[in-house]
Amino acid sequence: MPSSRNLAELRGPDIARLIGPDSIVVQPLGAIEQHGPHLPFNTDLVVAERVATAAVERVGEELDVWLLPALAYTKSNEHAWAPGTIWLSATTLLAVLDDIGRCIATSAARKLVFLNGHGGNSALIGVANRELRLHHGLMTFLAHPGMPVDQGGSSPASELGMGIHGGTDETSIMLHLAPDLVDMSTAVRNVPEHLADNSYVRFGGRVGFGWLSNDFGPDGHIGDPTTATAERGAELFAGAVDSFCAALAEIREFRFRS
Repeated sequence: MPSSRNLAELRGPDIARLIGPDSIVVQPLGAIEQHGPHLPFNTDLVVAERVATAAVERVGEELDVWLLPALAYTKSNEHAWAPGTIWLSATTLLAVLDDIGRCIATSAARKLVFLNGHGGNSALIGVANRELRLHHGLMTFLAHPGMPVDQGGSSPASELGMGIHGGTDETSIMLHLAPDLVDMSTAVRNVPEHLADNSYVRFGGRVGFGWLSNDFGPDGHIGDPTTATAERGAELFAGAVDSFCAALAEIREFRFRS
């Protein structure tokens, strides 16, 4: 019996023996993209990978969950202006996700969960979920370590609800998970306060808009990292793991018809 729930550590005969129609396969998605002067390029990858790992360690045996290696390169072209950002086109990422689904469909597993640490992927994963359902018969799901602010998630009041990238919460989580990669001496507030009074056209408003991260300033982050703390990060991380475990329990029981 394998010592972990990492699918990549299984041997050939283990797939038929251990992966069944009730198995859940989790694919973490990160990004390698600029996160302002204070956070590392791998922020989204670290968060997605660590939340997925902690959740699968907790409930993997009980719920028959298996973890795939995290996908580092995804759709990050809102940060394409920044050297060091490595991004896939929408067409390429859709093809990669379809290929992953096609491969999972060769096993007995019927449920594939994308744990997405980068908000810029969300719309595309929604498209991929439908395509994977149609082409490969999989039941597909999209979850996040924390719901992105511009997709209905919350942001501290000091950020006027618009701490979407490298702000208080993301910086706090990294201070908890990888403090050696964070440089708080370079952290500065950058909140688009001129949008705060808009009812519709703002981050989290009903009217979306195309944007690049340097549209809001040369540093490329949007939020207020100066208020971040490791203690807040520990709470956010614990909440993310709890929420994903609860989501996996519902995914285990999910069916289309009663």
